[in-house]
Amino acid sequence: MAKPTPLSGYPEFLPAQRFVEQEVVATLARTFELHGFGNVETRAVEPLDQLLRKGDTSKEVYVLRRLQAAEDGSASDRDKGIGLHFDLTVPFARYVLENAGKLEFPFRRYQIQKVWRGERPQEGRFREFTQADIDIVGRDTLAFHHDVEVARVMLEALSRLAFLPGFRLQVNNRKLIQGFYAGLGLDEHGIDEVMRLVDKLDKLDPAKVRELLLTEAGVTEDQADKALALATIRASDDSFVAQVRALGVTSELLDEGLDELATLVRACAPLVTERTRIVADLSIARGLDYYTGTVFETRLDGFESLGSICSGGRYDALASDGRTTYPGVGISLGLSRLLVPLVQRGVLTADRSVPSVVVVAVTAEETRAEADAVATALRARGIPCEVAPSAAKFGKQIRHAERRGIPYVWFPDQGEVKDIRTGNQVAADPATWQPPTQDLRPQVVTTTTSEGESS
Repeated sequence: MAKPTPLSGYPEFLPAQRFVEQEVVATLARTFELHGFGNVETRAVEPLDQLLRKGDTSKEVYVLRRLQAAEDGSASDRDKGIGLHFDLTVPFARYVLENAGKLEFPFRRYQIQKVWRGERPQEGRFREFTQADIDIVGRDTLAFHHDVEVARVMLEALSRLAFLPGFRLQVNNRKLIQGFYAGLGLDEHGIDEVMRLVDKLDKLDPAKVRELLLTEAGVTEDQADKALALATIRASDDSFVAQVRALGVTSELLDEGLDELATLVRACAPLVTERTRIVADLSIARGLDYYTGTVFETRLDGFESLGSICSGGRYDALASDGRTTYPGVGISLGLSRLLVPLVQRGVLTADRSVPSVVVVAVTAEETRAEADAVATALRARGIPCEVAPSAAKFGKQIRHAERRGIPYVWFPDQGEVKDIRTGNQVAADPATWQPPTQDLRPQVVTTTTSEGESS
């Protein structure tokens, strides 16, 4: 059989890399659960009419169908009109509607799951990838303090991943933006157009965006200049309020947005460290039109080319059954976008590729049962181990452990265990021996600090 050709956009990890991913998932789950978020998993498929409600995503959705037609030559009705979900928000909205009578609101959920999106693969963008979402959903109303809570929870979760580079959570508020543009005299269509164009500032030069504002949005030069002036405001505290006021624009919606954003920034200030920062960035708008208030984006220090690795915001109509509306606020971490480039560049890995901390040597095949007994005793006490695959010379068995990154070799015939890193060998009893805590499980190690930069 010929060597298979890798499929672009469908990343796979080697064991040491997979451990990094598992460690991140476990840390996120523990943090989310500490804050009372319950875990859910939704099905992989959704009706196409639901998947396409979010906007122009028809080119990205993978449609599901059976390879073989039904016996009568027709496609199965059950297979018509369904596709793989491309995010976790659409299925969550459906989940809330289906289970509303069984849920307690505000409902707090976290979800860590695969999604599929048919876009052009490139660094940080894949066709199959994992996301980690948290959301708080209310029935008819949802207090603003939940926006603050979601931001604080994700900041805390990311800060617990000490092996990651530093990051900054960039926050803004759609009410602030829309209220400012309304104060400039723009109508609803004009506001949407200006918001869409200003959101391009991370890709286009400000002069080019100004030109587009004049030609495509049809605003005046003064309106364009003030819209761009707003988008240049950055602050790590609530000083942005005075900077916005200095532009001389007023509206009730602007006041509400300024107050909400200042409240959020002040509430997150106690979580700020050298690695964990929050920035009020008034250029952030998020492209999707269902955001109605707070919006989030997150950049990784030294890896800004990846774009936002964690984003979301407030949506006052996550779902509705015609009688009841379910507003929500959430934030989604792109696990694959974050981790795949870091592990592929060797920034993150594990210090061994297997969970085993001990290899139990086999003196001779006739004594393998003795080695198995030692391994059983160690496993009963939660110590991962494996028995050597053959009764080779001890030197070969030690090299086998070295290649797998396993730090200890146990010699049953001698009743001793050897730390092969230091050469230290001591008498040991499998009923009492315990490795150092840092050796019990693989550890995530950082080998570089930024793009191409050695640590």
